[in-house]
Amino acid sequence: MTAPGSMAIVGYGEVGQVFARQFHAAGLVDIRLFDILFADPVSGPSTAAQGPWRKAGSAGEAVADAELIVSAVTAGSDLAAARSVLSAMRPGTWFWDLNSVSPGTKRQAGALIEAAGGRYVEAAVMSSIPPKGIRSPMLLGGPHAKDFIAAMAPFDLDMTFYAEEIGQASAVKMCRSVLIKGLEALLTESMLAARHYGVEADVLASLRDTIPHPDWPTQAAYMISRALLHGRRRAEEMREVAKTVEEAGVAPLLSRPTAERQAWAAQQGARIAKDLLKTPELKRLLDELTAKS
Repeated sequence: MTAPGSMAIVGYGEVGQVFARQFHAAGLVDIRLFDILFADPVSGPSTAAQGPWRKAGSAGEAVADAELIVSAVTAGSDLAAARSVLSAMRPGTWFWDLNSVSPGTKRQAGALIEAAGGRYVEAAVMSSIPPKGIRSPMLLGGPHAKDFIAAMAPFDLDMTFYAEEIGQASAVKMCRSVLIKGLEALLTESMLAARHYGVEADVLASLRDTIPHPDWPTQAAYMISRALLHGRRRAEEMREVAKTVEEAGVAPLLSRPTAERQAWAAQQGARIAKDLLKTPELKRLLDELTAKS
């Protein structure tokens, strides 16, 4: 199985930027990029793609003649991203869907790509992208997943085949997110209230006995800062998580409010990060994470 020689990345947020940089460093030099914010007069200059790759004016322009399409958009734009490439995508092109959406949404995206002649590959990214980048652990699903893993072998990625049926891999990711994103929201709410009463250090200290962790202040800072810095994207993901829970016949009584808290955190942003928690360990890590955002 031959590795793709050209890549189009649709979505130039945190994931798209990491993938462009690291795949280029790994030897894939023909990379084209598109993001809807490129045309935005306000956000466009800060989003503009800088590097040894081509910035396209449309999704169709980016994917024309590309052997691999990477969809790395926010959860709410997953289907729109799939539709945006249909008219320009060549038959047989890999479509690697990294987005955190419900199994039902993945199946819809897969049907669109397959009907247009593409080869849809579902991916469930099982960790944050920044620490490991393109080598973040992923579960892959769909009828083309095994062939895709073989084709991408030269890049030494951490990909595991999960299921022939599209949606199963995403079910793992989304059910996990009920806990992970929910804990971020709970920590944010807990620490806001604890800060008001001046007891946040004692609350965090008490967690060591109930939920053992070697460094709860640093862990809390990391989890809260993820919501503060990336809450908009996380809120969209949690709305898809709520859909996942509903598709299972379970009422998403906690997933929906988690989306609301994540959206609230995005509105507060880095300003709250500096004022929310005053312990030295928390403030230091929040300062570092804010500087990297």
